[in-house]
Formats: sequence, structure tokens, C-alpha cells
Amino acid sequence: MKKIRVILSAEAEEVYKFLNAEAPVSKNEKMILNAINKKVELIKLNFHYGDPIAKNKIPKEYIQKYGVTNLFRVELPKFWRMLYTLTDGESEIEIIAFVLDIIDHKKYNKKFRYKTK
Repeated sequence: MKKIRVILSAEAEEVYKFLNAEAPVSKNEKMILNAINKKVELIKLNFHYGDPIAKNKIPKEYIQKYGVTNLFRVELPKFWRMLYTLTDGESEIEIIAFVLDIIDHKKYNKKFRYKTK
């Protein structure tokens, strides 16, 4: 069985650090942070844990910046989302789940060009 390693992009790491800083004083941020940590463990157990995003729906930003060919969405509390892609690791016995973004619902809708009512 291949080892799964989860890595955060600079953008996702920035949000993760913010949530860590706010968690001691904010129940919402603490809840989202705890959910992220649990979901990361679930991804390590099953790298196809998230909902797959259709290839034609992958934002061009991800394709241009990271060369993304697959994308998965994990739902978090308060309508937040965690988006990740799978890549081959540095060896044949490793898969990397690269977390591209941890975003709220409003940013998610904007990134995927969903219209709001």
C-alpha cells in the first residue's frame, strides 16, 4: 500500500495558521480547524475521500499555477471547503495529497464561478 503524504500550498498554509491563531478565542475557527485536522487524517486513510470535481470545472488558476489534472473537494463546517489534488510522490510508494485551498463558501462560489442569489 502506498503511503499518503498531505502537503499544504502557501495559500492553504496561511489560512491554516490563521485558524490556529484564532482557535483559542473563536469557536468557529476552532471548529473549522478541528474538522481540517480530522479530514486530513481521513485523506491519509483514503486519498479519494473527497468529492471529485469534474475536469472541466477545475479553475484555470489551479491548472496554470500547479498543473492540476484532478481535484477533490472536502466539505467543512460553516460551509467552508478544502480543495486538494493528488500527485505522485518522490518515490513509487508514495502519493501526495496537495491541499490547494481552504476557503469559505463565498470564495468557493467565486472561484468556481457559481452565481449567488
